[in-house]
Amino acid sequence: MVQIPSVQQVHNQTITLQDVWKAKSTISAIIHKTPLIYSKALSEKAGAEIYLKYEHIHDSGAFKMRGAVNAIYQLTEEQKKHGVTTFSTGNHGFAVALAAKKLGIRAVICVSKHVPQAKFEKIKGLGAELEIYGDGQDDAEQRCYELQKEQGLTLIPPFDHPSVISGQGTIALEILEDLPSVHSVIGGLSGGGLLSGVGLVMKNTNPSIQVFGVSMEKGAAMYESLKAGKPVVVSEHETLADSLLGGIGDENKYTFSMVNQYVDQSVLVNEETIKKGMAYLYKEHKIVVEGAAAVGIGAIIDNIISLKENTKNVVIISGNNVDLTSHLNAIKAYI
Repeated sequence: MVQIPSVQQVHNQTITLQDVWKAKSTISAIIHKTPLIYSKALSEKAGAEIYLKYEHIHDSGAFKMRGAVNAIYQLTEEQKKHGVTTFSTGNHGFAVALAAKKLGIRAVICVSKHVPQAKFEKIKGLGAELEIYGDGQDDAEQRCYELQKEQGLTLIPPFDHPSVISGQGTIALEILEDLPSVHSVIGGLSGGGLLSGVGLVMKNTNPSIQVFGVSMEKGAAMYESLKAGKPVVVSEHETLADSLLGGIGDENKYTFSMVNQYVDQSVLVNEETIKKGMAYLYKEHKIVVEGAAAVGIGAIIDNIISLKENTKNVVIISGNNVDLTSHLNAIKAYI
């Protein structure tokens, strides 16, 4: 567990709360507000009110659509002519592919060989070009820079980009609209784009609102980087939470410092805990989600995150891009 010092004063010179409000306006033509659902059974177990933010219902199947749309809408006409590229464990790739398709822009998505086959097929089904390159996200990222240099494509990073972070932050604006007395927000922590944006909004609204980040036990790059006090490289391992794989970049410009500033606590969960979270959401809410979307639920079920009594807490259900056979195998012991 990484306990991050409380934020005493919130300020950021690069990305502001106003940027998130601008993003909300920018993406409104494509991105629709997602529901905030009360979870009765989980609330009773936790002794606190638990609400689920249904980010898995976007057209792309994940919250990443917000940041991708916001970033692509900032492109110049010349950049649109050349097209875009990105590296992704899946969900950001889906989002960029779909957003590019809606605008008639070429998209090349680079992924490592560890990304599940089901995600390969979905990316290609959205009309994007797919390149499978290397053993991890760092390799796929390097290929994007080559494409940028060789073909003039504009790189839309999956997390470490102001427009992407601002787009993800619109989730927090919606949470505050529906639950203005929220006490904490829990979400998956990988590259940090999600919780940088959400944390920026929450801490600028009320510094006492807690933000929790949850990662899988092996290959948690941001968690290990926070421990080390600088970006570090970690090995990737097979996990149900494959959307949380990937490094944060040696030259991380935004999310490392923002997560360090805005996230109060970062925790790890094992594969069984992830399975319990997936099974709970299927059994109690009748939804099928990927492992990365269930880490927060699992952390509550197994008391890895302790919530104060009678508080109001939101868990971000980040995506549903999972192979159904893998989902069944994951949940069958717990339903």
